[in-house]
Amino acid sequence: MSNQSIEQSIVDGSAWAKFCDSLKEAGNVIMRGETPSDLFNRAEGFRYLTRLLRAGLESNVEFSDPSFPQFFQLADETKKIGNDNPDNFYQNVNISGKYDYLITGTRGTVDYLSLGTKAGSYATTGRMEPTGQINGREMQINADGTFEIIVSSTPKPGKNWLPMTKDSHSIVVRQTFGDRKKETPAIMKIKCLNGEGDNTLEPIPFVQQLENTVKFVKNTANLFVDWMEIYREHLNKLPSDNQERCQIAGGDATIHYLQSFWKLAPDEALLIHARKIPECRTWNFQLSNYWMESLDFRYFRICVNKHTAHYEKDGSVKIVVAHRDPGPKYPNWLTTTNHDQGGMLFRWVEASEHPPVDCEVVKFADL
Repeated sequence: MSNQSIEQSIVDGSAWAKFCDSLKEAGNVIMRGETPSDLFNRAEGFRYLTRLLRAGLESNVEFSDPSFPQFFQLADETKKIGNDNPDNFYQNVNISGKYDYLITGTRGTVDYLSLGTKAGSYATTGRMEPTGQINGREMQINADGTFEIIVSSTPKPGKNWLPMTKDSHSIVVRQTFGDRKKETPAIMKIKCLNGEGDNTLEPIPFVQQLENTVKFVKNTANLFVDWMEIYREHLNKLPSDNQERCQIAGGDATIHYLQSFWKLAPDEALLIHARKIPECRTWNFQLSNYWMESLDFRYFRICVNKHTAHYEKDGSVKIVVAHRDPGPKYPNWLTTTNHDQGGMLFRWVEASEHPPVDCEVVKFADL
């Protein structure tokens, strides 16, 4: 379309109508033949689309200008994507590989901090490929806890440098808590050192931003339904995932992912046994719904980690996933919050090795 045609579509409202019609089509993802067709899972699926819409608008409209970057949260307590980690405080920034950036902040006390630059997005390429990463343990921190990070496509020796390439599109920040009640997250600000423009609304690019928002909703929803169908092949097991696939989708290079699909009848439970806990920064296990949204960790125990787990005498960890409390014999009980199926993920973070994790479906009465 010519610029004149785009301008006319804004004036006559057809650009908005196209956005609404395209968004309606996103419902087809929820209606895919392999997805759950019961009332509960369908309702949760359509709620998922509303959450993706909020995330898409923030990423592609409100915080989209790489010359005027701001930290925002693509995933949080009520916006959930791709087995998001309940122990994480996620932050995102849209950037461009042609500019340089300065991040300033205070380290805080959160156990694990990483920043990674990514190329592409779910709205455009459907991928978030790694282009650089820096972890809190690698950073130079001042005596008062403050720090600075240069983000650029050219090396910055002697400084905290977060690499990127000309194709870099965003930064993903992971702050992983051992105990949220006892730790303080890092606080950060970012500014572009050589950006352009004045950050006012540009009508013609706005139409593309709306289109990218819808693409984000559709592509994200389709991507993780595709993943769940892959995981269905090893139902109620926790094999190592395809690590390259995880990284291309925006994963952290220091995390080893064991990812799968759980499904339990009302009288069943899933017994998970991590027989060997290696040296690691942390580990955790979580439950999600079919749409790969972490279950509601604000009100329910749906996750356990290195710091919150009860350990057996031999140092191993037993976790029970069940619809109701199995009692004091299983202190690492995680509730399904009325779900009958969903995604699950075990993470080894900065681990010396990645031992297997055993899973067994048992009758609840036999626990």
